[in-house]
Amino acid sequence: METKEWSKLWYNPQLKIQTYQAVCIKHGFPLHMHDYYVVCLVEWGLQSFSHRRVKHLTPPGGLILLNPGDDHTGEPADENGFEYRALYPTLTHMRDVMFELTEKEQEPPHFSNIRVDNPELTRAIRTLHLSLLNPISTLESESLLLTVLAKLVVEQNSKYTTVQIPKKERYAVQKACGYICEHATEGITLTEVAKEVGFSRYYLMRVFREEMGMPPYAYLESVRISMAKKLLEAGLPLTQVASELGFSDQSHFTNCFKRFIGVTPGQYVLEVT
Repeated sequence: METKEWSKLWYNPQLKIQTYQAVCIKHGFPLHMHDYYVVCLVEWGLQSFSHRRVKHLTPPGGLILLNPGDDHTGEPADENGFEYRALYPTLTHMRDVMFELTEKEQEPPHFSNIRVDNPELTRAIRTLHLSLLNPISTLESESLLLTVLAKLVVEQNSKYTTVQIPKKERYAVQKACGYICEHATEGITLTEVAKEVGFSRYYLMRVFREEMGMPPYAYLESVRISMAKKLLEAGLPLTQVASELGFSDQSHFTNCFKRFIGVTPGQYVLEVT
């Protein structure tokens, strides 16, 4: 079966970021630049691009990191084409991350290398891209975005300065847990939780994981599933439980429940009632 070319652009209004995915068989992009960053992951095939008159090849799993203003092309390296995912962080996104990391106003970061092979970073970018296309919760997508951008700044930025060292923050983390529990059905964001305790988002994520052994979004999902179990045991219909707990649809609820408990909500009801 012949592979067809296609492309799609998404915009997440909560996080104000564009994402893109495409299969290119014959289509190529001429020499151009952007006023935002480009974080690109090749899924399959072999991609080719030129930057400052130098030709680069990107294999499956390879990353392309472009700064605003970087000239580049983009095209298939052979007749088989390639598929890729891309994120387009703005200067505002990256300045915010620099401030989160250092708690100081900084110049926007500059990626030192435009072609990178880093399996751990590749996995994180793919997970983030998928979460932005099929959001489980804004808290999770926001956390994953901040994590990926922070990794890029720390590992790939020539202007990076040392991140602040986290302290023991048991009281603040417990306060954050209380806020998450109280607002678990309301679609809360990482920004809201961080504001509640007076921390930056990145600092909160670090001390929360240190104290609780998991990121805030995993804690939120654990709370929601615990609430779901109680409602199911009380006899509420599956559709009502999914709706009351803020899941996007029945499929989202079922998949999340099975991921945490090991069985579907329907199977759980049959076993406990």
